[in-house]
Amino acid sequence: MKEQVIITTIDSRGVARLTMNRPQLKNAFNEELIGGICDAMGRLNADQNVRAIVLTGAGDAFSAGGDLNMMRRAGEASAAENKDDARRLAHMLHSIYSSPKPTIALVNGPAMGGGVGLVAACDIAIASEDAFFALSEVRLGLIPAVISPFVVEAIGARQARRYFLTGERFDAETARRIGLVHMVAMTAQLEATFDGALKSLLACGPNAQHEAKELIRAVAGHAITDAVMEDTAGRIARMRASAEGKEGMTAFLEKRKPNWVKGE
Repeated sequence: MKEQVIITTIDSRGVARLTMNRPQLKNAFNEELIGGICDAMGRLNADQNVRAIVLTGAGDAFSAGGDLNMMRRAGEASAAENKDDARRLAHMLHSIYSSPKPTIALVNGPAMGGGVGLVAACDIAIASEDAFFALSEVRLGLIPAVISPFVVEAIGARQARRYFLTGERFDAETARRIGLVHMVAMTAQLEATFDGALKSLLACGPNAQHEAKELIRAVAGHAITDAVMEDTAGRIARMRASAEGKEGMTAFLEKRKPNWVKGE
């Protein structure tokens, strides 16, 4: 029986975990893995019972980026075929970035090239202290083109000008300092640190989280104009009038947990 390249589990809290399952190849991308993540994200994004989506790697790596065999095939392919492959990678990353659910990268080991793009596409990233990162495409005579919108948004243009151009490795603490990851945990404490972040996420209204993600995209990089202020006023007015907003405020006033918090 063929081994699954992506393993999907959903626990009783509605937390979905996508595990890239090519440990012998450091979870490097191939066409099957890219397609598997896209398909899984499509299903999970549409599932109202899913509260959060976690992306991690099997074994001792998060993801080594592009699979060597896939890269070899790309070198022999036409420009049109290469563009189609790049589009599929972009679609995969965007399915994570644009998810209505909170997405978490649980970086259990090295993330290289496209693996850094996966980390940047997630809302929250938690890395093991022994993880390391590299945008190593330039060392192969390539550029991190498809992942660049996600990575530059995470680390900023100034840091990208260093790491895109040198291809050098950097450690988890540097990744935290430049904004690629939010938290760094001791390896033995990675799951416990993740559980703490998850508890905070699950305490919040799922529709509010979706709307908060849309809010960030609406205001980031925009001048504070009358139009922006009018838009934000409309957004909070809609949320106050929503069923979830009313339940949250009522629960707060009644000193109880809102109805989206399970098991409490």
